Amino acid sequence: MITLDQARVMVAEARAKGQDMGLKPLSVVVLDAGGHVLAFEREDGAAPGRFEIARGKAYGAVMLGMPGSAQMARAEAQAYFMAAVNGAYGGKVIPVPGGVLVKDHGGVIVGAVGVTGDTSENDAEAALAGIAAAGYLGEA
Repeated sequence: MITLDQARVMVAEARAKGQDMGLKPLSVVVLDAGGHVLAFEREDGAAPGRFEIARGKAYGAVMLGMPGSAQMARAEAQAYFMAAVNGAYGGKVIPVPGGVLVKDHGGVIVGAVGVTGDTSENDAEAALAGIAAAGYLGEA
């Protein structure tokens, strides 16, 4: 289980990584294993709609048990399947990199981090840094 303090570390360290990399303003969300928001921050200058994008990236990861990169590959290979999945989840899934699974050291999924604001690949890199700083394993 991800604690609130660990979620805050994930957000802070993902943002710090983005700043170190010179990324555009990021928005970072941490979800628990049930897809519920534990923490969220939107940096100054980030568009207000970024919350929904960050949450959609993380939500798809945790609910499907696959990171955004795998979801994107699946969407490209089986567009009808991913469209149906997104419909089943009320349009909440955004199947692109930047939705990163959070796993404990036994490999159990305990949540997900969603980052948006720069390229999807850079978003995922920032998420991985936040996850590692909190002592978990990330799967991007």
